[in-house]
Amino acid sequence: MEHSTKKLGMMFTLGGWILGFLLLGLIFTKILDFRNNPNQFVVTENSTSYQRIVLQRNAYGHYLFNGEINGKTVTFLVDTGATTTAIPAGLQDHLNLEAGPAFTVSTANGQATAYLTRLRELKMGDILFQDVKASLLPGMRGDEILLGMNILKHLELIQRDDVLIIRVPG
Repeated sequence: MEHSTKKLGMMFTLGGWILGFLLLGLIFTKILDFRNNPNQFVVTENSTSYQRIVLQRNAYGHYLFNGEINGKTVTFLVDTGATTTAIPAGLQDHLNLEAGPAFTVSTANGQATAYLTRLRELKMGDILFQDVKASLLPGMRGDEILLGMNILKHLELIQRDDVLIIRVPG
């Protein structure tokens, strides 16, 4: 009898250690996700004269935030060097996008082929853009969408310290 309870105790101890390590892994993953994208829940401030969102710079010096394309949650990277909003082609099916005509783009890595597409909706908090021209890039890795000047030109950007305020002019 003593032998079976000892074995049961060892199994519970081992299970506790495994569960503890899994929980630690989950906690560290969340911490790293937050370091990469501290703006996972964007809140829009609405007033009679403007709409604005306030973004915190991530640990790597970039402004990433969650938004939506065609009703699906995505992560945007504010990129004033991108002429149009650029989407990794790997997200095409998930976002229900159609690839249009091919064209050549100049990227930080040189010339690349992109495909014209249209976004039914692009949302940043409560700020909504409709029928947005964008490009699908087959060579673009990851899941981050470069929010380009075709959107940013309609907004006011104010950067101070580690904060970027994006405002719709009234």
